[in-house]
Amino acid sequence: MTESEPSATPVLAPAMRGPFVRVMFTADQIAARVRELGLELARDYEDDRPLFVGVLKGACMFQCDLARATPIDLDLDFISVSSYGAGRHSSGNVRLLMDLREDIADRHVVLCEGVVDSGLSVSFILEVMKRRRPASLKVATLLDKVPCRKIPVPVNYAGWRIGSEFVVGYGMDDNEKYRNLPYIGVLEEARS
Repeated sequence: MTESEPSATPVLAPAMRGPFVRVMFTADQIAARVRELGLELARDYEDDRPLFVGVLKGACMFQCDLARATPIDLDLDFISVSSYGAGRHSSGNVRLLMDLREDIADRHVVLCEGVVDSGLSVSFILEVMKRRRPASLKVATLLDKVPCRKIPVPVNYAGWRIGSEFVVGYGMDDNEKYRNLPYIGVLEEARS
């Protein structure tokens, strides 16, 4: 895994209305790292036609960009779970909101997440999928928040390991805001 550093320049960008966002990873850094992950996945699955399962909504941009960066035949599907509600911390109660459309029995499945933090959602999804007997099941995430882990979960492909910062942008949100930012950032209160 490439341990690229977050953006060295503390760029504050207005993020719509509200707090400013300190840029952690720029759009260019994200694109380069996703390309690297796509090539790694292509090497690992060159003969297998994997199914990339995106966890909605936070992984949508990562999953689609990762699929475009993976130069082999693959399929896409989506799953949606809820553990956050309207807050910034997991409630600990994970619910399945939308299930897969594909049968994953005997398929090579790559679960795509924007960020793995507590591990609760990923653990829940992996248990649901394991019961469906895939040929293999791995996890790809752009951000791995190891310090926030409550349950150990496997992370097979990770863009970056980060601390406990609450991140937004590139699909990740704060109460449904900031998903469309082209970079990943940390919310900062406006400075006077």
